[in-house]
Amino acid sequence: MHKFIAIGDIHADWDTFWDALRAASCVDADGLPTAPVRLGRYQVVLIGDLVHPKSPQGYARLTGCDPFDMNDEDHRLIAAREQVRQLEKLQRYHEAAPHAVHVLLGNHDHAVLDPRFVLGTSGGLKHTEFDPERGGLMLPPHLHTWMSRFPRELRVGGLQFAHVSPLPGHLYYDDLFYSDRSAKTWFRETPEYVGMAGLVFGVYGHTRPGEGILLHRTEDGQPSFAIIDALAEREYLELLYDAGAEHPLRGVSVVPF
Repeated sequence: MHKFIAIGDIHADWDTFWDALRAASCVDADGLPTAPVRLGRYQVVLIGDLVHPKSPQGYARLTGCDPFDMNDEDHRLIAAREQVRQLEKLQRYHEAAPHAVHVLLGNHDHAVLDPRFVLGTSGGLKHTEFDPERGGLMLPPHLHTWMSRFPRELRVGGLQFAHVSPLPGHLYYDDLFYSDRSAKTWFRETPEYVGMAGLVFGVYGHTRPGEGILLHRTEDGQPSFAIIDALAEREYLELLYDAGAEHPLRGVSVVPF
């Protein structure tokens, strides 16, 4: 049996992210995995989208530049450098227990690795701090190599973690992905996809469900999946899972911190 601690989209809200790990007893005072993580008893899963604050206010908190202006070269470079600093801190944490810390590739992470798509916020802010062609900083090679190795999903028996959904087409962030509205709506319009994929339970991010983590249940009341893009609401998900058991999902809970 393993305990999984799943944390939703970070979007450079690093202080809240580290608060979540501390609340889950997964990080020590030196920023390294605690003994339960190192021993593999706790499995930490980050659902993707490490980079790109979600709003100008998020950039202002990250950089100390208030109001933040992406068109200001100094602001843009500070945003990139602060994210690099925190990505290096996370890399150190991850590499101290790679068997127990799993970082999935989100579409914003992919856009930093391959900046063909300029992503932005609903308010019109464009994320260009890691786009050299638009005045941004090139992601340092050691971070590019590390992030390029992020898996697109994690499966343990019938348990799946993925950034968007159980659909294979949502694992690849191309033109089709960005033109397909179902990446944002599937969990409300077609929640049966999880059962159709033969999964016991799924954990996904990418879209804020509103009012914290969404825990979906089937008509008979069994937990089916969770949408966990709720770091801003200061919540993470805990799972107890025994892949060898007849009923492997032993517990699922939303944890405030």
